[in-house]
Amino acid sequence: MSKILIAGCGDLGLELARRLTAQGHEVTGLRRSAQPMPAGVQTLIADVTRPDTLASIVHLRPEILVYCVAASEYSDEHYRLSYVEGLRNTLSALEGAPLQHVFFVSSTGVYGQEVEEWLDEDTPPIAKDFSGKRMLEAEALLAAYSSTILRFSGIYGPGRLRMIRQAQTPEQWPARNAWTNRIHRDDGAAFIAYLIQQRSHAVPERLYIVTDNQPLPVHDLLRWLADRQGIAYPAGATPPVQGNKKLSNARLLASGYQLIYPDYVSGYGALLAAMRP
Repeated sequence: MSKILIAGCGDLGLELARRLTAQGHEVTGLRRSAQPMPAGVQTLIADVTRPDTLASIVHLRPEILVYCVAASEYSDEHYRLSYVEGLRNTLSALEGAPLQHVFFVSSTGVYGQEVEEWLDEDTPPIAKDFSGKRMLEAEALLAAYSSTILRFSGIYGPGRLRMIRQAQTPEQWPARNAWTNRIHRDDGAAFIAYLIQQRSHAVPERLYIVTDNQPLPVHDLLRWLADRQGIAYPAGATPPVQGNKKLSNARLLASGYQLIYPDYVSGYGALLAAMRP
């Protein structure tokens, strides 16, 4: 079993902490506020953007770092502070720790290209906005470390119901019917936990796209969600599919991991069932 530090214990980090603790690992969760942690998880109150608060983490002597912070605001400055400077500060504070591997939760937003072809880990990322560029800047900090970059597509799950709510207001559906790629939060956390468990006999790949089996046009998803909720929407053909991209999860599947929710039907179906009175 390993000593694991999870930097950033929001929704994804908390679910990962629960799974790793259940596997018998010694887990410490770093977060900015003193909110409750899952049973068995040690709490460390610190802020990755403030190096002075990170002085004690080296004494935890973590063997694995999972960096899954979330920017508090969608702006270039907050992305720079949270992902680039925050990761830099955390790695610097862990100098002298017996760190064996770093898992960094990045984003498929680094792929700014809009093409018909499937994209995978061998596709060069072409970031076109600040968020993708900052993620690539942070990823580059790990070049000298034994590390795995996890580029997540759109995360959904308990508490992440944006598409379900959007389906309830057809008049606000986007005019452009672009491709959407998604991953359930439980699969995101379970896949990281799986890679950590596999380290004893298989070195993880340097990069994974973390997404489910079925990208689809966003209007197809919204219509399916509306139908399941009894929401009426204008009849007629859907807009032509334009924009975004389709992401391949072939490398994820080749790792041996089996998705809990392989597609939107199983994932959103479970969420809708849990919402029923």
